[in-house]
Amino acid sequence: MPAPRTEPGRAGRAWDWAWAVPLAALVVALTTAWLDPPALRGLRLASFDQFQRWHPRPHDDAPVRIVDIDDESLRRFGQWPWPRDLVAKLLTDIGAGEPASVAVDVLFAERDGGTAPGNDAVLARTLAQGRVALGFGLTPPRAGQPAGNPHDDGLALKAGYFPLGGDPVPFLPSFASSIANLPEFQQAAAGQGAMTFIPDVDGIIRQVPLVLSLDGRLVPSLAAEALRLAEQASHYTVRSAGDNGGVIDVRIGERLIGTDASAALWVHYSRPHPKRYIPAWQVLAHGLPAGELKGKVVLVGTSAQGLMDLRFSPLGGIIPGVEVHAQALEQVLTGHHLGRPGWTPAVEWLATLLGCALVGLLAMRRSAAVSSAGFVALSSAIGMAAWGAFLRAGVLIDPITPVLAMAGVFIPTTVMRYLHSERRQRWMKQTFSRYVSPNLVDYLVTHPEALALDGRRQRCSFVFTDLAGFSTLMEQMDPAVAVGLVNDYLDRMIAIAFEHDGTLDRIVGDAVAIMFSAPVEQKDHEQRALRCALQMHAFSRRFVDELAGRGIPFCETRIGVHSGEVTVGNFGGKAIFDYRALGDPVNIASRLEGANKYLGTLICVSEATLAACAGAPARPIGRLRLAGRAGHLMTYEPLSGQASDPEYLQAFELMRDHSDQALAAFEALASARPRDSLVSLHVARLRSGQTGDAMALSEK
Repeated sequence: MPAPRTEPGRAGRAWDWAWAVPLAALVVALTTAWLDPPALRGLRLASFDQFQRWHPRPHDDAPVRIVDIDDESLRRFGQWPWPRDLVAKLLTDIGAGEPASVAVDVLFAERDGGTAPGNDAVLARTLAQGRVALGFGLTPPRAGQPAGNPHDDGLALKAGYFPLGGDPVPFLPSFASSIANLPEFQQAAAGQGAMTFIPDVDGIIRQVPLVLSLDGRLVPSLAAEALRLAEQASHYTVRSAGDNGGVIDVRIGERLIGTDASAALWVHYSRPHPKRYIPAWQVLAHGLPAGELKGKVVLVGTSAQGLMDLRFSPLGGIIPGVEVHAQALEQVLTGHHLGRPGWTPAVEWLATLLGCALVGLLAMRRSAAVSSAGFVALSSAIGMAAWGAFLRAGVLIDPITPVLAMAGVFIPTTVMRYLHSERRQRWMKQTFSRYVSPNLVDYLVTHPEALALDGRRQRCSFVFTDLAGFSTLMEQMDPAVAVGLVNDYLDRMIAIAFEHDGTLDRIVGDAVAIMFSAPVEQKDHEQRALRCALQMHAFSRRFVDELAGRGIPFCETRIGVHSGEVTVGNFGGKAIFDYRALGDPVNIASRLEGANKYLGTLICVSEATLAACAGAPARPIGRLRLAGRAGHLMTYEPLSGQASDPEYLQAFELMRDHSDQALAAFEALASARPRDSLVSLHVARLRSGQTGDAMALSEK
């Protein structure tokens, strides 16, 4: 039964373009990853923060202490700023503990406002007596503001720089001006370092710069200066990867510190620990236990909320700015590493490209369940690999960009495939519901790969039916009545075919052709065809009897069944969809249906079909030689509700063996069965002088 074929053509053409969707999504995903918008960077940094929350740096008793000007110290000794002689006493008491170095995270840019005019001199003398580094501030340029300030020219930097491999300045955070300490403090201090942090867009301090650029000059950070003084080094060695590669590492004394391209150190934070802090009031009031600060790096800063030196950490809390310096120093002094080596972007791009390609292939070629599982598995693998790199090697690998890029390919490709699948399923249901049973339609919908519209070789079974004397009957009946009867008959015949999962090959007038094992392969197609033929025969007899009881004549149904290899597919061209089978077995099944007229039978089944139906009761008809065909085809009449027909089989064997007793045997059967048309046929043949079971049919 041909049907319009517009939808499959569109679906096929659409699917030809389907690869454009994942390819376009891949281009968009890779372009987005390359542009690295702030939202993507924020998600990447958030993933690094989560790694730190899951596994913060263990707090070793590192040689770093913070002398904290906390709220209690301010309560006891007065609000900030303290008199410079009190600050000098604090530094003197700290120096008595023999620390390796002291870094003051407090700016002394103005004169002491106290009544004692010599307090600044007292502090200067104290600074000169130890390895003390002072902090200074850096400010970015403002529109219309000239670079520098009154203290810029006198900024007394204490260390030299040895750049290796290229000029690092273009890669460093750049500042145009500074807020420096008083000149006498600068001269007295052993070192000076920038207190400046560079928070990310979310305000979190994740990195501490070791070296910065002030109007083209290299300046150290306060943490770097504290470490230089502790190492008793005179210079910094800044190694770069050429003019386009950025900074690789910074050497301070014997310490080689890996950095990012901007000479910043990724800080792996540890949880707050009470041993890290010593209140300033305790140092001033009671001094320190012997050995408490010996050989340690001491940072002087404040945790007082009113002094506003509080920062956000990746661990989710707020910590004093001085602790950021301390955390960085602890990390270096304990040999702990955290960073993003230069090869990490290449690994991330490779993971992004391969992951996108793989999920795109999965989404295009596998089911939604399989492709979704693959996407989840790949995403999990990338996340676990990044977590493992952080945990075992202190390497920060971005898991977010590859996963989001994969999602950017997977989601539109899956949606496109879903829409295409829905469209194809609708077309299958609309088209094949005319041909096959609902359960086969459902199977094709869920297993579209089982459908080969372009054609394939397949062994199938065929059932052909026709109404005997239909044309004559139609001439004698009212057309409206005839149409109603035929439609009722065909509906019920097709329902029987669908009950056995047969496929409607065609309807020509009153004739019906049913196919088994296509489009869905059926291992038992011969048995299905035989059972279907028997049920159709039983129905047609009941149908005739029902109409006869109402005084309406109707025709007997003749059925032919055969099996063989055919070509199945769409034979309707581009404009018409006509799924059917072509091949000699189709013609033979039709010819067997027509042979019933000559044989006097109602069902004629070939040996090719019956041989696969073990135990099916049938009696041999004979070897038929169909018109236009060479050779003979062994045929049978299936027996409905009978186990066997031994008397007939005995007579048939005599006839097949050309026995002289065959005629007498069949005449005896004819006397006992006057209405057995097949017996009457053999009696007539034998009486005409024919022997054996071979018969030639002159009509097609």
